[in-house]
Order: sequence, then C-alpha cells, then structure tokens
Amino acid sequence: MIELFLDAIWVEKGLSDSTLSSYGRDLNLFARWCALQPVTLKAVDEIQLRDYLAFRLERQKSSARSTARFLSCCRGFYAYWLREGAVNHDPVALIENPKQGRPLPKSLTEADVEALLSAPDVEDAIGLRDRTMLEVLYACGLRVSELVGLHLGDVNLRQGVVRVTGKGGKERLIPLGDEAAQWLLRYVKQSRPQLLKSASDVVFPSLRGKQMTRQTFWHRIKHWSQVAGINKDLSPHTLRHAFATHLINHGADLRVVQLLLGHSDLSTTQIYTHVAIERMKSLHGEHHPRA
Repeated sequence: MIELFLDAIWVEKGLSDSTLSSYGRDLNLFARWCALQPVTLKAVDEIQLRDYLAFRLERQKSSARSTARFLSCCRGFYAYWLREGAVNHDPVALIENPKQGRPLPKSLTEADVEALLSAPDVEDAIGLRDRTMLEVLYACGLRVSELVGLHLGDVNLRQGVVRVTGKGGKERLIPLGDEAAQWLLRYVKQSRPQLLKSASDVVFPSLRGKQMTRQTFWHRIKHWSQVAGINKDLSPHTLRHAFATHLINHGADLRVVQLLLGHSDLSTTQIYTHVAIERMKSLHGEHHPRA
C-alpha cells in the first residue's frame, strides 16, 4: 500500500528522491506504530492519529517541521486511497499543521564566498573541477542536485546560460555571468578530459568518471571551507542562500530572484528580504554612533 502510493505520487507530482524517501520512512514508522495498537493504516482514525503525533513529540522529540512533513505525507496518502476507493475516511482532515517559526537561512558574507572560491588549487584537475563547481553554484544559485546533474547539453557558453530541471520537473534558464563562464570554459578544456573514464556527457564527473553524488560534493565543500578557514557549518545550500542574499543586498528585484531560484511561491523567496533587513540592522548597530 505504501509503495503503490509512493509510485503514484512520483508519477503525479515528480517529487524528488529525497522527499519520496522521507515520505516512505514516515509512513513505515507510522505503520509499525499502528500494528502495535493494533490497527491498520486503512482503519486508523483521527484520535489514533493524534495519539501517534503525541508519541512522535514525546518519544521521538519530533520538530514542528518534521511533523508538518508527516501530516503533508498523510494527507496525500489518504487522499490518494480515497480516490482509489481503498479507504472510506480521512483521519487527517481536521488536523492542522503545527505552527513553525521561520529561521533565517544561514548565509556567507561576500568575503567568505571569495575565500571559499579561492581555496581549491586550480593547477590540479580535481581542484579546477571543484573551483568551477563552486563558481557555478554561487553564480547561478543552483540546488546541489541541479549542479551535479548538469550535462553538456544544459550549458550554452556562447549565450552564457545554463538550463536546469528543478523540483517538479520545471525547467529554467539561468545566466552564468562572465566569471563562472570563464572558469567553466577552462575546466571543460583542461580538467574534464582527465577525469572522464569513459564516454559521458556529465559536466562534473567524480573520480570514478561518473556523475557525482550530492553527498560527495557536500564533502568537497566542507573540505574547502576548512582550507579557507571558514568557521561556519557549510553545505552546498549555503551558497544558494548566499546567492539570493547577495542579490537582494545589491538591489535585485524579489521576483527576479524567485525566478532564478525556481521558487513556485514568492513567499518562499521573501525570507531573503528578512536576511537583508537583519544585515542592515547589524551594520547600523555596529557603525551608527547612536545605535
């Protein structure tokens, strides 16, 4: 029942592998809890679901964010099986999502970004590849899955753009900028042929000559942050946040940033205006004589 649902929403909504994995894990844990009651996923009612939410909170210390994800998963699960006629009620219908705070995304200063970009040894094939990946990531604000999934046909150096396929299979064109385009041209000519072990159109191959995983690049960026002396918890998404924050700081229109990031909802992008405001407050407090 769970697997059939996951297959169906993958086709219907084009959810990412990580989201599907999270949904599957949430539903399987819920199913195990139900079996101890005993009740089946088909028969569980609102009271039992609320009991499970309390269990998640007390025993598993679940956050509001993970609870909201679980409820979103359940809504899709029971809505799907109602349509299919496999269940006759929706236990989630009257349950509201927990209120979530909106923590400001962690970002980097422009000086931090410069230090990070300069960390790799570009005379080395791996170093040049990593420098180019960092440049493209920061220049375009890509998700890490979009970066490692780039193929040669997605890059148009003549026009200076990359085509990426984001969440839900939506495509968007993003300007590279002169700096990233120059690094990409140098990398494709010098390093990429050394890294390939067989014919492939992947832009950034791993040491094995295949498409790099998200986890591998996460380790690469952690390594270069240590080399650069950046004492912050860094991930590839941090550079995406820096891309958006720095654009807003320099006066970019919010809707343009929304398009570049591939956000379907402007409210998702608006968090970066709060980051910019907090930055201005910090600078005011640091430098104004009457702050």
